[in-house]
Amino acid sequence: MATARDLGQLVAAGFVASDAVADLRPVAERYAIAVTDTVAALIDPSDPNDPIARQFIPDPREAITLDHERADPIGDAAHSPVPGIVHRYPDRVLLKLLHACPVYCRFCFRREMVGPGGEALDGPALTQAIAYIAAHPAIWEVILTGGDPLMLSPRRLAAVIEQLAAIPHVGLVRIHSRVPVVDPQRITADLVAALQAAKPVWLLIHTNHPRELTGPAVPAIARLADAGIPLLSQSVLSRGVNDDVDTLTQLMRRLVELRITPHYLHHGDLAPGTSHFRLTIAEGQRLVAALQ
Repeated sequence: MATARDLGQLVAAGFVASDAVADLRPVAERYAIAVTDTVAALIDPSDPNDPIARQFIPDPREAITLDHERADPIGDAAHSPVPGIVHRYPDRVLLKLLHACPVYCRFCFRREMVGPGGEALDGPALTQAIAYIAAHPAIWEVILTGGDPLMLSPRRLAAVIEQLAAIPHVGLVRIHSRVPVVDPQRITADLVAALQAAKPVWLLIHTNHPRELTGPAVPAIARLADAGIPLLSQSVLSRGVNDDVDTLTQLMRRLVELRITPHYLHHGDLAPGTSHFRLTIAEGQRLVAALQ
């Protein structure tokens, strides 16, 4: 199937029961849905607790917003001096190039902001954002995020990276992406070439479960590694997905096998409708201690 983007397509694929649609409609009306072919092939529809399905198939609990959950849980808006820029720390900025992703994780901390049809940062807005970076010599690292930056065409991505590399005080461009795992067909020779710039470009690959690091993701990741692009990981600690020592051990070891350096293990943010994914800080600390 092509990327599934609504409840009807998820029912047809066998990932949602027809009698569950009414309960899921409020969730689908509020938050974007996208399940690529690659992700669909990883889901076991016979397993009601499948860890891949849990990440991407809507759940009625997403309609429940707790009092302490926030639409902007990490405070991007408070640190955005111009559109597309988040400048929270003196030496680095986020550059949010677009709102679209190949898939929409059900625990996403920007779930109130991302989705299909969102405008990309382009034209005068992109010029303004690049000018802001150029005007602040303390900025050494630029982190491309969104949305997913690898959803851009290689030509547009290369143009942005070239503009950033031309700024003397920018030493590193970092990109955060789900694409190599969930839409690996996008990792073409042209895209790899776009990441090979005059200054270092590091790629952080978002992956949460060892099953994601199989199939077509493997050669896609190899193309990036063979090109000499430094690869690191970011994972979200999520209940029912990777909240046990065995799964996390398999994940970290598989990352190393694929030449990806394990980097971030995120505690879930207080995004609306995500409480069923979050562990306590103490639970996370116990898991990390057990891994060590």
